[in-house]
Amino acid sequence: MKKSLLALAVLGAFAGAAQAQSSVTLYGIIDAGITYTNNQGGNSAWQAKDGVMQGSRWGLKGAEDLGGGLKAVFDLENGFSLFSGSQLQGGREFGRQAWVGLSSATAGTFTLGRQYDSVVDYLGPLASGAQWAGYIGAHPGDNDNLNNFFRVDNSVKYTSVNYNGFSFDTLYGFSNKAGGFASNRLWSLGAGYANGPLTVGAAYLYSQNPSTTTLPSIGNTAGADTDGTFGQGATNKQIWGLGGSYAFGPATVGVVYTNVKLNGTAVPISYAPSGLEGANLRVQNVEVNGKYMLTPALQLGAAYTYTWARNDAGAKPKYHQVNLGADYWLSKRTDVYAIGIYQKAAGDAQNAEINFVGGQSSSKNQVAMRVGLRHKF
Repeated sequence: MKKSLLALAVLGAFAGAAQAQSSVTLYGIIDAGITYTNNQGGNSAWQAKDGVMQGSRWGLKGAEDLGGGLKAVFDLENGFSLFSGSQLQGGREFGRQAWVGLSSATAGTFTLGRQYDSVVDYLGPLASGAQWAGYIGAHPGDNDNLNNFFRVDNSVKYTSVNYNGFSFDTLYGFSNKAGGFASNRLWSLGAGYANGPLTVGAAYLYSQNPSTTTLPSIGNTAGADTDGTFGQGATNKQIWGLGGSYAFGPATVGVVYTNVKLNGTAVPISYAPSGLEGANLRVQNVEVNGKYMLTPALQLGAAYTYTWARNDAGAKPKYHQVNLGADYWLSKRTDVYAIGIYQKAAGDAQNAEINFVGGQSSSKNQVAMRVGLRHKF
């Protein structure tokens, strides 16, 4: 009897040590609400939509302590539609993220899989779309990917440790094609500094021959950039930008500039304004934004974005967009929010189209309003 008790005690000690050395966490976000658009092809629309503030998702992430400050890490994240129950990101099981790697407390983190690029990492958090305006508040067509509408397949990524507020990362996505090493490959790099009230960031992305394929083939030889988003089918896609924000007590103001170049002719994307197309398209975006914590539970936000573009045919479309938002936290994990977006087409642009509302306006103006509930677990 004593021997049995001793054995149980030893096993319990080993189990406790194993639990202390590794962990797996189930997490997720559920985002649902009602969106009103004043003009979609000449008609108004009331729609039940999910994933506008943030995409609904669930995921598993974990770490195992390997000793000496080294850990094995992973993240598997699924995106889904709450109202239909279907999987998003082209029906992928883990379409939002899927990666594994090694993380060192002194040398940084190296990961492999389907991952976010450096533009998303360092410029996305500075834009209103990623903070409080959601996907509908992204720059027209999310042309600069600040709202991470595409991820990078077949990628390897290095992320540095934090050097007193400074950090950087770099990513390379393989084409995986025999005899086509340069066909649909992608690389990016970015850096940022965050210390006290000041945050700044800069990033660059280059995608060569981005595919029009929206699903990976067996063995994933479709390439690095396969999500069928803005710029697909161009000879190459380049995005670079910089931005910053500064906090004054409860108020934060920020500015972001991005520059997008599509060499060749890209495939028109349904959710982007029809003016953003044509051979050798160049798009620039400038956003000025601000947010204010009116109370510890209530945040207000406002932003203005000016987008201008040109192509080889001489077309020069322009867009003005105003984002307004309010977010009220019922608890640490649950909040209710309201978003209002106004977009005006100008220059050679004939129709407005706010991101992901369901269609372009029959005129140069479009308004979208959204109320929603978000829960995190």
